[in-house]
Amino acid sequence: MIIKKRSSGILLHITSLPSPYGIGDLGPEAYRFADLLEEAGQRYWQILPLNPTEIGTGNSPYSSHSAFAGNPLLISPDLLVEDGLLIKKDIKPNTSFDDRKVEFEKVAEYKKQVLYKAYQKFKAGQGSQLNGAFIRFQEKHKAWLPDFARFVVFKHHFGQQAWTQWPAELKNREHEAVEELAAELAEEIEREIFLQFLFYHQWERLKTYCNSKGISFIGDMPFYVSHDSADVWSHPTIFKLDKKGMPTAVSGVPPDYFSETGQLWGTPVFNWKVLQEDDFSWWIQRIAHNLELFGLLRLDHFRAFSAYWQVAAGEETAIHGKWVKTPGAELLSLVKEKFPEMPIIAEDLGEIDQPVRDLMAQFDLPGMRVLLFAFGEDLPNSLYAPHNHSQNAIVYTGTHDNSTTRAWFEQDASKEDRKRLSDYSAQQLTKENVHEAMNRLAYMSVSQLTVIPMQDILGLGKEAIMNKPSTSNGNWLWRLEPGMFTKPVAHKLRKEVQLYGRL
Repeated sequence: MIIKKRSSGILLHITSLPSPYGIGDLGPEAYRFADLLEEAGQRYWQILPLNPTEIGTGNSPYSSHSAFAGNPLLISPDLLVEDGLLIKKDIKPNTSFDDRKVEFEKVAEYKKQVLYKAYQKFKAGQGSQLNGAFIRFQEKHKAWLPDFARFVVFKHHFGQQAWTQWPAELKNREHEAVEELAAELAEEIEREIFLQFLFYHQWERLKTYCNSKGISFIGDMPFYVSHDSADVWSHPTIFKLDKKGMPTAVSGVPPDYFSETGQLWGTPVFNWKVLQEDDFSWWIQRIAHNLELFGLLRLDHFRAFSAYWQVAAGEETAIHGKWVKTPGAELLSLVKEKFPEMPIIAEDLGEIDQPVRDLMAQFDLPGMRVLLFAFGEDLPNSLYAPHNHSQNAIVYTGTHDNSTTRAWFEQDASKEDRKRLSDYSAQQLTKENVHEAMNRLAYMSVSQLTVIPMQDILGLGKEAIMNKPSTSNGNWLWRLEPGMFTKPVAHKLRKEVQLYGRL
């Protein structure tokens, strides 16, 4: 069992932190949040993927052009000043930002100017104490970093066209052509590498600070990668592509209770036969990279490590797909050799069959128990109901893909669901107190770890929903406003986790 002691944590993505720059970042407010987590007796800070996001894909952290790179939008301007790369005047925004939501387009424009200025000043000799660390960073990440930087710069060079639209010799990565264009665009490529260095430099500092306070990060790793990504361009053989580089098959999930046509995600699926031939080196490298960043790693869409839903390219819905087995046990065995502790959480929500459960049991991986799913007609037998929880599981009130507890109670739950929850918690519940009751049910669970979204700690409503799955607009925007998470809130939380043996 990877969680050795009863403990608790809070789910809050970095982008949702307060900051004067339009988006949460790795700067002062992240450290302040860590201080409050410590005061609240929390041992874990769960976040969403840290990979770069794009406006074109709805700013989703689950849809990135790199499985390895960090998101430059999370770089803190304040820490660039601390490192001597910029002065206060350089980071003053010439626009005002909304404290309640991320304005991605405005933020991207502002951060681009600030980060490019930091690179120019670094080239001019400022922040010279970082020189050695910059060289070491490039050496450490040479397996993915040059390809990523080239991909981003080449894509900009070709007017943001997908890599499949580039000239054939670059699309096909002919060595001479790639080196020639890379030489021509050398400064832009170095700048992208420098931005990655800044991101990881700041991340390591924050992680070290949190660890010093007894707080570990729970990270999140998507299963698939975008077709128009550095990974697919640089490793085309590990995906099912045709001679033009286009997917022959794509990902999704079959029709279910939530959708008559299933969900068509459209990312290329992996060519597991090719991956097997070199002992899954790309996957091992990816998981190792993430385990270095986080104390625990949640594997999103874990069921695809057992079998995945494959849909022929060109289909308009996911209806006509088929299940294809994955050599997940073989891959996870290699991960276990490298990381005997296996600090991994399996995201096992949705339609899960026995082979998935068997795979989790084989590697002793904890799954997820979401309380919002517990209070339907099947409450007595529900896997999600507290009386059916197991020790080796992580309990959530909800996740980033759910309503907040209050919004669920107000809008989504039926009258019968609300009554069942009131009966179960032995009190009359209202929209004002339902989050407190639900949080207590999570804390009193026998499961070793409870993680509660920040929105449910504060009892926020529909305005604080992070993501509505299968909608492409208006997601990933919510931010914690300054002054919402305070010392009195932290102290109240500490009493609760102490009461239920999670301190």
